[in-house]
Amino acid sequence: MLPIERSRELQADSATLILQVEAGLFWFQGHFQTLPILPGVAQLDWVMHYGVSLLAPGKQFAAIENIKFQQPVLPDSLLQLRLDWDAEKSRLSFRYSLLSHDGEPSASIGKITLC
Repeated sequence: MLPIERSRELQADSATLILQVEAGLFWFQGHFQTLPILPGVAQLDWVMHYGVSLLAPGKQFAAIENIKFQQPVLPDSLLQLRLDWDAEKSRLSFRYSLLSHDGEPSASIGKITLC
């Protein structure tokens, strides 16, 4: 289940998307009942969905080089997803930033190898 895409900017090897993470998304069910947060696996799923469809058609997941979860993503958050594709290294880099009145802190950042 994908978030609502509010905007999209594409360049040759990069994409920037603004995503609305609605509270009703499947990913929030049971994770966790008292304080729902978007699971890391959902964030990776979206990186793969948008990264492959927009920047690296035909590629598949090979490995996680690194990933760091820095801030929880709560229901009804507005996120910026920045994707950068390095074809020479078959590397997809990503950064999720929380868009709010308090600046744009990173929610997560990482690099994924595709094949």
